[in-house]
Amino acid sequence: MKAFQKTASAILASTLIASAAQAAQISDDEIRIGYLADMSGTYRDLAGPGGLEALKMAAEDFGGTVDGKKIVIFNADDLNKPDVGANTVRQWVDERNVDMVTGLVASSVVLAATKVVEQADKLALISGAASSGITNEFCSPNHIHWTYDTYALANGTAKAVLGAGGKSWYMLTADYAFGHAMEADITKVVEGGGGSVVGKVRHPFPSSDFSSYVLQAQGSGAEVIALANAGADTVNALKTASQFGVTQSGQKLAGMVVFLNDIHAMGLDVTQGLMLTTGWYWDMNDETRAWAKRYHERVGSMPTMAQAGVYSATMHYLNAVKATGSDDTTTVRAKMAATPINDMFAKGGQIREDGRMVHDMYLVQVKTPAESKGEWDLYKIVSTIPGEQAFRPLAESQCKLVKDQVAKH
Repeated sequence: MKAFQKTASAILASTLIASAAQAAQISDDEIRIGYLADMSGTYRDLAGPGGLEALKMAAEDFGGTVDGKKIVIFNADDLNKPDVGANTVRQWVDERNVDMVTGLVASSVVLAATKVVEQADKLALISGAASSGITNEFCSPNHIHWTYDTYALANGTAKAVLGAGGKSWYMLTADYAFGHAMEADITKVVEGGGGSVVGKVRHPFPSSDFSSYVLQAQGSGAEVIALANAGADTVNALKTASQFGVTQSGQKLAGMVVFLNDIHAMGLDVTQGLMLTTGWYWDMNDETRAWAKRYHERVGSMPTMAQAGVYSATMHYLNAVKATGSDDTTTVRAKMAATPINDMFAKGGQIREDGRMVHDMYLVQVKTPAESKGEWDLYKIVSTIPGEQAFRPLAESQCKLVKDQVAKH
């Protein structure tokens, strides 16, 4: 089945590239990219202004042009509001003829924005959002999900914690699309591995006071408290749990969507020993370290996986534009899918027909203060999770694009 899926994908990509080649051209003689993200709120630090800098690095590394056609970048703060995000993208498409939109963090914003992108037949490269539904029930031929998703994070962290003996779980969940998807993916892993979810509470997004939620989680008696939230919500929840002595009383904390900046903000005294899953880490090899050093020099912090993903996705996009001589969505999307991703972010990465960029994920543990040798020396890699094991199998997909492929054959 897997071989058939790969062959079908390759044939479709080749056909689309060939059929679109005749119309290859750069519209408006510019490659126009919009960066949409939370630039000021809960998710600011995991993507935000740093992700915009990563996008600018990609444009600069390309020389600012593709075959003499200027790369133009627009950016906006979506305020984590779906209507703001959708209206911004609509304006970019209608008034500025933007070819591609990237960044894209809060899943609720992404689901609204990608509808506009699909209607306008433009392209979205999603780096910051988590919901696995983005390439499952909400897939489209006009967006690609790059860095990570709730399925892969649950598959990594929940499996590891479950394997270490954490059988009873309590969910502390952000009450919107991303949190719901994360909760569902964790539940599937826990129950599939012989564990049980004994309770859950959903908090408003965003939240600043987690006292009552943490007390409910403590009172449940669950062995594991899973934080199905992200950004400042996760930081606030972990700080509250530390103040209430959650781990000291014997319960385990599982941060399901944790970023490097979160660990840095809280410090190793609070986070040491925490298990988490990431799509990328700056200190993996010489290539990641070299890119991260360049990033640090202009931003003042090490990049998160979302920020590194923005750079990788943008470079892959620009390479496809260059190779095809076009910014036509179908042409570029097909070329991107036909070309493996081999860069500082991923080796042997592949874009599936559902729009999921499949690559290795990493189970990591936060270092103790004694183990850390520098300000950003925060993780030790415990294991590599191969991409085909990390992400949802196509056999389980609800994506209409996958079903259409199977129906054709």
